[in-house]
Amino acid sequence: MIRSKRIISDYGGLMNPLRKARQEKSGKQPGDPAKAAQVLLKIIEDQNPPTHLLLGNDALKLIREKLETLNTEFALWEQMTRSTDSD
Repeated sequence: MIRSKRIISDYGGLMNPLRKARQEKSGKQPGDPAKAAQVLLKIIEDQNPPTHLLLGNDALKLIREKLETLNTEFALWEQMTRSTDSD
């Protein structure tokens, strides 16, 4: 990632830790771009490609956690959700 050299000092307290964290992680991501490219090449040839595609264990973990959170919330509010139908 190439960052602009322009930095707004008023945002330094908020943004500097984020910039530092990004720099420390840069190049150390778990994904392999060559493997991702091979997957994408296979998908474009597929007759029924996925609507949503996750690449990497980290992406799968994050989405599964999000889905679990959503399912819990839906269950908590299910009665109210169903109460809005006219029948």
